Amino acid sequence: MALNKTLKSENLIMSEALKAMQSLGGKLTRKEIKREIRDHSKIISEETVDEVKISKKSGSKYHPFDYRFNFSIKDLITAGYIVTDDNHILELSEKGRTVKFEKFNPAKDVRPIVDEATNIGVLNDDEKNENVDDESWKDELLTSLLKMAPQKFELFCRGLLKEMKIDLDDTIGVQYVGDGGLDGFGYITSGDFRTTRVALQAKRWDGKVSSPEIDKFRGAMDKHNAEYGVFITTSDFTRDAIKAAKVGTRVITLINGDQICELVAKYGYYVKPITTYRLGSFYTDDE
Repeated sequence: MALNKTLKSENLIMSEALKAMQSLGGKLTRKEIKREIRDHSKIISEETVDEVKISKKSGSKYHPFDYRFNFSIKDLITAGYIVTDDNHILELSEKGRTVKFEKFNPAKDVRPIVDEATNIGVLNDDEKNENVDDESWKDELLTSLLKMAPQKFELFCRGLLKEMKIDLDDTIGVQYVGDGGLDGFGYITSGDFRTTRVALQAKRWDGKVSSPEIDKFRGAMDKHNAEYGVFITTSDFTRDAIKAAKVGTRVITLINGDQICELVAKYGYYVKPITTYRLGSFYTDDE
């Protein structure tokens, strides 16, 4: 019964993954596909994607959806709907680009191909062969940010925005009281010399940011006539918050924990890259 439930879940994820790839141009990473499902799927809820459980064996936290998602992507690759050269960037094949979802049935169109490949020993061990970047530093970074005092986290956010070429005001959002609910304020000058007023909100949270927080931030933006907003959080945003950020004439840019890590790496903000090597199969194969 449990196996049947798992297979049904993976079949559903296969369809949603292909839909996500088609809607976003057909060439994405696993993280981008999962994010599109998390934010926009009408069948799989954000709660399902974000669910966290505690392992009875190790006592560590894990996301059940991640396991089902990774197996679903692997099966789509095996069945020829997705192709990849490095197992990082995934691309729809002609088969994946032309699939008709009203007729697509993973149980019939994918499972038999995967079962046959498994029986003849075509599939390799994922743990051994998957080319996945070491992202443990990101967990370490987010943990450090969560431990920061609110003032230090706001300082971190202001500094990161400065690295992004935002000219920050040195008075608004630095006193921590009486700033109208903002954690920063600045200006962006575009290539055509148009200057835009930008407001910053920073939340060092574990829980997801909801739409009322977005509405509150927009109200603070009004007080300072900000034309543009940037809302940064160490956690994530609910679907309603994402929708609220796009409402009206002033779209608010949302930056979650994953995106904070990407920006820190891109701008080298208090981090240093380390080059390492991964041994090829010549050294690891059993002979």
